[in-house]
Amino acid sequence: MEYKVVPFYPIITREKDNSKKIAKQLEDIIENYSNQGWQYVRLESVETYLFPDAGCFGFGAKPGYTAYRKMIVFSKA
Repeated sequence: MEYKVVPFYPIITREKDNSKKIAKQLEDIIENYSNQGWQYVRLESVETYLFPDAGCFGFGAKPGYTAYRKMIVFSKA
């Protein structure tokens, strides 16, 4: 079995009905890959930690933080 993982970056504005817009974006991606023979499996949340950057002699130092990404998983037999 083959798998394909695609990042999902929903784009929203400050208007109403953002949930519908996000759902439509996800639907369009799923439909696009389905037309290529891929089957939708699930939407995964991936968590990662970005380590702090000490900067040069402490100048420009940046704290570490946790980042979350959404990934769409497809499979093909």
